[in-house]
Amino acid sequence: MKKGIITTDRAPKAIGPYSQAVKANGFIFVSGQIPIDPDTNDLVRGDIAEQTRRVLKNIKNILEAAGASLEDVVKTTVYLKDIKRFGDMNQIYGEFFTTLFPARATVEASNLPKGVDIEIDAVAIDRASR
Repeated sequence: MKKGIITTDRAPKAIGPYSQAVKANGFIFVSGQIPIDPDTNDLVRGDIAEQTRRVLKNIKNILEAAGASLEDVVKTTVYLKDIKRFGDMNQIYGEFFTTLFPARATVEASNLPKGVDIEIDAVAIDRASR
């Protein structure tokens, strides 16, 4: 059962008919995030490390608005425009997930929204439902 829609100004507003995140059945489902700075609404066009950092900050901020944290994440999917950038992405990813690593899939995608190089979605445990 859908329990609630999560929104925060600390992450980019949805650019289509979807929510930043949804609470349902004891989980928080965070929509795919791309490297948009929520303060300026501009794309972060730096290298894959800079883009990954922005995406994970957005996910962190959405989870905090939902009453959770990155420690509650159980699954992520990483979409990379170029799988050769996996190592650089993975290094930054490891700065955000330091223990109790979530399950993860990483796939190469030929095109991502707004032409970015990375998108990540996440599923987390909803602490409030425990």
